[in-house]
Amino acid sequence: MLQQLNSKLLGFAPLSRIAIPPSGWIKAIRNTLGMSMQQLANKLSISKQGVLDIEKREADGSITIKSLRELGRVLDMELVYGFVPKDGSLEAMIEKKSNELATKIVLRTSNTMQLEDQGNSKERIEKAIKERTEEIKNELPKILWD
Repeated sequence: MLQQLNSKLLGFAPLSRIAIPPSGWIKAIRNTLGMSMQQLANKLSISKQGVLDIEKREADGSITIKSLRELGRVLDMELVYGFVPKDGSLEAMIEKKSNELATKIVLRTSNTMQLEDQGNSKERIEKAIKERTEEIKNELPKILWD
């Protein structure tokens, strides 16, 4: 399931590099097509002011997905949306979070052992972090996302 979802999300990666027009997609497409606000309003069965409001909501990020789908429909376009993991893939995101959690756990244990004069070497700590990271990745405990 992870691999299937990851491959779908990777398809969106190139799209994350596309700059959104400063005026927003709706206004940019409408202007590029030479469509007036009134013409778009007629297609949507709303007022010209309604189109202005929609364009403002897109620009400030408060537009709904439902509204975007409807706009796509009347413009004979399809809304496409998805998420792109900042780490490049879901696997990389899980690896990073697992390593962070493993490091926290191992270092907490290591500090306790040092207080008891039973400290470990740097190499042993690094090995323990790697091992714990793999365990966490395999188990995917809910605590990973806290």
